[in-house]
Amino acid sequence: MEGFFIFLVFVVLVFVTTIPYMRRVRRQEREARAAAERGKLHSGGPQAQHPHIDISRCIGCGTCADACPEGDVLGIIAGKAAIINGHKCIGHSLCAEACPVGAIEIVMANPGISADMPQLTEEYETNVPGMFIIGELGGLALIKNAVNQGRDVVDAIARRIAEGAPTPEDASDVCIVGAGPGGISASLRAIEKKLRYVTLEQDELGGTVAKYPRQKLVMTSPVEFPMYGKFKTLEISKESLLDFWNTVFEKSQLAVRTFEKVDDIARGEDGIFTVTTALGSYRARYVILALGRRGTPRKLGVPGEQQPKVMYSLIEADAYTNKNILVVGGGDSAVEAAMGLAHQKGNKVMLSYRKDDFARIKERNAQRIKECTDARLLEVVFNSNPVAIGETSVTLEVNGEQREIANDYVWVFAGGIPPNDFLKKVGIQLGAHDFTREAAAEAAPRL
Repeated sequence: MEGFFIFLVFVVLVFVTTIPYMRRVRRQEREARAAAERGKLHSGGPQAQHPHIDISRCIGCGTCADACPEGDVLGIIAGKAAIINGHKCIGHSLCAEACPVGAIEIVMANPGISADMPQLTEEYETNVPGMFIIGELGGLALIKNAVNQGRDVVDAIARRIAEGAPTPEDASDVCIVGAGPGGISASLRAIEKKLRYVTLEQDELGGTVAKYPRQKLVMTSPVEFPMYGKFKTLEISKESLLDFWNTVFEKSQLAVRTFEKVDDIARGEDGIFTVTTALGSYRARYVILALGRRGTPRKLGVPGEQQPKVMYSLIEADAYTNKNILVVGGGDSAVEAAMGLAHQKGNKVMLSYRKDDFARIKERNAQRIKECTDARLLEVVFNSNPVAIGETSVTLEVNGEQREIANDYVWVFAGGIPPNDFLKKVGIQLGAHDFTREAAAEAAPRL
């Protein structure tokens, strides 16, 4: 009888612990499946780099999903890890590092999806010999990737210069286009390698990072920064990162020609490039394009948009107080700008988004925007589009009906037009990432 009683207690304990666990697993799987369907609806799948999961090795522990700082990129479906929102992946690779069985690696999207990406060799060289692309423009986001690529490309260039003919006296060894993370890293490495360089930036130092909303956290990971060493911070504000770069600039005496946009790049018969801007031209043996993919800000195309009160980037939110503000967009930049402006004294902020839900924002931003709306710090209007911008008001179309609101400023975060036309103009081919060094050499006679 005592043995039967012990067995009965054991069965009850198993029942009590197993049933809730199974229910929780099934609930998580239902949520993952639903998130996966939403991800397919809004993105059509991964757009660039994303995790590739070896199902035969995956043990379904969920460590990868927990490690991802972007939220629901990964989830567990049918006991195995699965891509839920591949378009949110920006290449942290923390999922691959966390996987206890090595079942994940970070890969690029398939050729059909990456058809608008430049063709690159393993050294990040384009089909134009001597012209390289690093960072986001090559399909890999994240500061860590850009810094590493900038350093590696300059190392490759330095090796070629050491093994080949000297660079003409009237030319630089390398021209670096862009002064964001990749361009800064490449420039610093050029100084370390004692190369003659010129760095051009169409805006201010810092590139895209300089235009992040105030105090935006920039996700990074330990990375080796030229002329500095190991940079170990995992989360850092925009201001702290820019301060760090400025300190490095001063110590290295880095020279950057800011507010000088490159209009054209041509490779001469002697193999030397001529890089043309509105202010002049520069000859260089090699060229590194460290451009972002946002390119030119995408506009709404509505009456009144040409007014000075309409802007496409937010630098300092605390410069605006006691204003009626409209923010347009549904991505992280729009959400972060709206929240930053809403926290300033006296501002009345409305966020307009043309869809019925935020699908592409980071998990932490989804939580924060909900907290802001619950606290009535700002108003979110889904299924809405601005149709006219006046001097003191904006007309919105909401669910087919027009609504006029008081307005002092408008910020538009509708993405950007990638610089594909520029890339084609300078001879760079777009398509699958299977271009080889041999193909680049074969292309030389046609240039």
